[in-house]
Amino acid sequence: MPKSKRKKSAKLRSARRSHAAKAARLPKGAVTLIVTLRAKDGQHVLLEAELRALVGPTRREPGCLQYDLHTAPDHPGTYLLHEVWASREHHGAHTRTPHFLRWNARKDALLASRESAFYYQIA
Repeated sequence: MPKSKRKKSAKLRSARRSHAAKAARLPKGAVTLIVTLRAKDGQHVLLEAELRALVGPTRREPGCLQYDLHTAPDHPGTYLLHEVWASREHHGAHTRTPHFLRWNARKDALLASRESAFYYQIA
């Protein structure tokens, strides 16, 4: 294998091990929130823009350990938020931030459905 491919391959393995180690050690009391959102017909572009606008400010909040936005390639207009918070209290504080309140005021015009559930890591 050429030297540059060996370096890239080693870096990728190292990054995977590092990510797996981080994911395995959530602090006691941390919660994961999974939110699935479906856009109303014709609203997926606006919904995605609103969701993307939440990412940066939310990731900078105290207690936000992870905040990732995903889309479903086989289901246009369907999104998933994967959130990890240091505690339920940190998530509660998130719901009182200006960027969340802005989202909350606009979401009903954009959403056909929303499902969410909190989880605690057990392994």
